Amino acid sequence: MSIEFEFKDRYDIFDLVSIIALLRAPGGCPWDREQTHNSIKKNFIEETYEVIEAINNDDVDGLREELGDVLMQVALHCEMESERSHFDFYDVCDDLCKKLIIRHPHVFGDVVADNCQDALASWDAVKNQTKGIKKQSESMVSVPIELPALMRAQKVQGKASKVGFDWADADGAFEKVYEEINELKFAISQNQASAVEEEFGDLLFSCVNISRFIDVDSEEALKSATDKFIRRFKVVERLAEEQGKSMKDFDSKELDSLWEKAKEILTD
Repeated sequence: MSIEFEFKDRYDIFDLVSIIALLRAPGGCPWDREQTHNSIKKNFIEETYEVIEAINNDDVDGLREELGDVLMQVALHCEMESERSHFDFYDVCDDLCKKLIIRHPHVFGDVVADNCQDALASWDAVKNQTKGIKKQSESMVSVPIELPALMRAQKVQGKASKVGFDWADADGAFEKVYEEINELKFAISQNQASAVEEEFGDLLFSCVNISRFIDVDSEEALKSATDKFIRRFKVVERLAEEQGKSMKDFDSKELDSLWEKAKEILTD
């Protein structure tokens, strides 16, 4: 049984909301009707990362498509709550517009912000006030635990830095890394599994501290390092195949030699 629907040459946001409602209505799509917030939450994350991929690849057409997929996720979640008479897409838009106005007193009010730093300070001040955040620790707790660990660590450290809880310069952060390496080595020597995990976490956290001082995004840096490792690994595989062997046929010293050659090839 077909549903009533007006086909158009060009659709808008109102059409999107209507289409999502039709998909979840009786006679719509069986899959869409069965979905809940929990069942599609990972889809939301996946679509968001596909947006990032399109941005990294400078793929304008891909970005346009993937932004649409993210918007679809927003519309789906809103429709689920609309069915419960809690809120709908337009309530979310209204809330967002009001929040943007309130958090930009330097645009819609009398606060002066002559640069990005002033604008961010203004945003943070209003955000803390509206959310009732009075202590910096409360601001740290507000950083979502669901964020990638490196990203969360960098955000939490940044909030600590705003109240002066930080190293004076990168040298202090580097010294802390050396200290954590020694503590990790000691924990390993004592064969203490729980301590090893804790000290390894402290080491990673300390490395993130350095990233802030050298103005590097730790999450992006690790992603790039992983991508670089994969590129080099592929060359090592190829070099092994050119000798009619599998990588398993080489000992660690030989593999290290192939790795160094791969590095040379990729830098040529």
